[in-house]
Amino acid sequence: MSVTGGCQCGAVRYAAESLGASSICHCRMCQKATGGFFGPYVDTPGLTWTRGQPSYFASSKDVKRGFCAACGTPLTFESHGQGGVMIGTLDEPEAAPPTTQLVWPEKLAFVDRLGELAHWKSKAGREASEEFAAVASRQDGGEDR
Repeated sequence: MSVTGGCQCGAVRYAAESLGASSICHCRMCQKATGGFFGPYVDTPGLTWTRGQPSYFASSKDVKRGFCAACGTPLTFESHGQGGVMIGTLDEPEAAPPTTQLVWPEKLAFVDRLGELAHWKSKAGREASEEFAAVASRQDGGEDR
């Protein structure tokens, strides 16, 4: 199985031999690095860069995180010679459902209830997909697939 992915703008693309373990991490570093409630990662054996190269930030003594310097997309988590990519950067993110979570004291209490949230609707009563259907995406389509 070969998997591909990349950043929003397409400046950095990757391929990997396969997908390994997938998880979400609730530590504060992952929250800050992703700008989200947790960090969703999947191990990617045989990861190679097929277009461009990520820039890196050393978020701790043992961890560096790759990102696209052009659009800011968080791409990787790397530590002690191992690492993975952000699940959302895969061309097919459904292929990597998280199977475990790293729970830390920083886990946000409301995360367990996200599935219970009401679906957003516009003031006119339209669902998000209808309300924003005319928005033209500038996301990279992954032309190297």
